[in-house]
Amino acid sequence: MEVSELLQQTHKLPNVPDVVRELIQQLNNPNADYGEISEKVSQDQTMSLKILRLVNSAHFGLSRKVSSIDEAVVMLGMTQLKTLVIASGLAGSVSEVEGMNLKEFWSQSFRIATIAKWYASKTDNVDPDMAFTIGLIHNIGRLLLHLTKPKLAEAIQQRVKESGTSRSAAEMERLNFTTPEAGQALLELWKFPEELGQAVRYHKNPMEAEPPNPACAITNIACYLNACIRSKRSLEETIERFPVKVAALAGLPADIASSCEEAMALESGLDGLAG
Repeated sequence: MEVSELLQQTHKLPNVPDVVRELIQQLNNPNADYGEISEKVSQDQTMSLKILRLVNSAHFGLSRKVSSIDEAVVMLGMTQLKTLVIASGLAGSVSEVEGMNLKEFWSQSFRIATIAKWYASKTDNVDPDMAFTIGLIHNIGRLLLHLTKPKLAEAIQQRVKESGTSRSAAEMERLNFTTPEAGQALLELWKFPEELGQAVRYHKNPMEAEPPNPACAITNIACYLNACIRSKRSLEETIERFPVKVAALAGLPADIASSCEEAMALESGLDGLAG
């Protein structure tokens, strides 16, 4: 099988709003017109309501109720609004997926994105907004597989569960490609920044990216910590097994492993967007 076989099923691909695609395409553009983008978000009633409901939640702790996207920009800033728009648009891009718990899928993605953004703020090598977006969609290839080939996706999950083989090995065995590769191909189809696609493809093995991509490393670290949280690994073991070489590739401080506890305690506050 080839990745193109998945992409040809256009009616099954995630339906990402145009304003979200535009925001992601503009991530590296310092001259982007965010005022125009804010106006487009305001015109999308479903997205606006989701975002305003979240902005007014206890997580943000604002001093007064926000009733419009323009007010949200004033109270939170455009950087925070970008985060919310991208998260809302991607999480709302599909409503149901066979064999996948979407709420859990996006909750994990939100946490990884939040951790990735936090680590990116500790280095000059990775833009925090880019890191957040990569964290959000690092697993979009798996979502694509479930949408287009649900039975095959289920068989791969069963193979991993029963044999203990790695996810990548099981995918190569059944597909002849991995879902991170499929994710990169989907992002190329959407004309997203090349750096984003490369980071998605190599987030599991960042040392293999050519040229070396610090964004891959940041995503890898965020995924590592998320896995530690999910498996309830002790803080001591989490620090002991922290991927220090990957951290060096990301340009993070040599003692960054000691910050694991702080990073793992971060809350995305975004789970309401997945409902």
